[in-house]
Amino acid sequence: MRILLVEDEQKIGSYLNQTLSEAGYMIDWVTDEITGKHLALLFCEYDLVVLDVMFAGLNGWNILHDVGKNGKKMPILFLIARDQIEERIKGLGSSFTFAELHVRIKNLLSRESKSDESNRIRVADLELDLWKRCVSRAGQRINLTAQEYALIELFMSRRGEVLPRALIASQIWDITHDADTKMIEVAISRLRNKIDRNFLPKLIHNIYGMGYVLAEWRGAVKSKQKEDVTK
Repeated sequence: MRILLVEDEQKIGSYLNQTLSEAGYMIDWVTDEITGKHLALLFCEYDLVVLDVMFAGLNGWNILHDVGKNGKKMPILFLIARDQIEERIKGLGSSFTFAELHVRIKNLLSRESKSDESNRIRVADLELDLWKRCVSRAGQRINLTAQEYALIELFMSRRGEVLPRALIASQIWDITHDADTKMIEVAISRLRNKIDRNFLPKLIHNIYGMGYVLAEWRGAVKSKQKEDVTK
């Protein structure tokens, strides 16, 4: 699941970014209201926004107002450092633990889920349960690391779309400069070994000179897309 984290305090933001990423969430961390508002309004794929109410000279409540005004429907969890009772009711208060935060996140995501089916993504016999955070193929549970889970969630949420290596690097490792191609290849090779090795059809494909795609292709690869089948 994808979370937008809007937090201008570097220590808190860095801590939350790391711990939530290690828990398997895909995190976009921004440090200012304007960027946070832009991302929240421009993109629809966020499952949750974690938001600090007060920035230096800015007000995080503006994001909530503009998101609602533009008809966006996404849960927002507030981090509030001040002690006013009415604000502490809406947020976590000044002293929160990650365990508490994680429980709040799960509760919010659970309430937003309309049905169990809405939490599942399927491609062929591969199934991803977003709420239980588990992956199975042909009914067989596949054990993944947090990084592998983030990769397969990215691929399945954008199934059929060729993802450039730079995009994968930015989404999974938060790398914005030239990516370490070898690192990406090794990570995806390990994932393919678990997802495709003992199953048919093969689902994770390397498109020569373009990137990777998760798709069910029975037979020849589509025109203009040369598949590198090197393992």
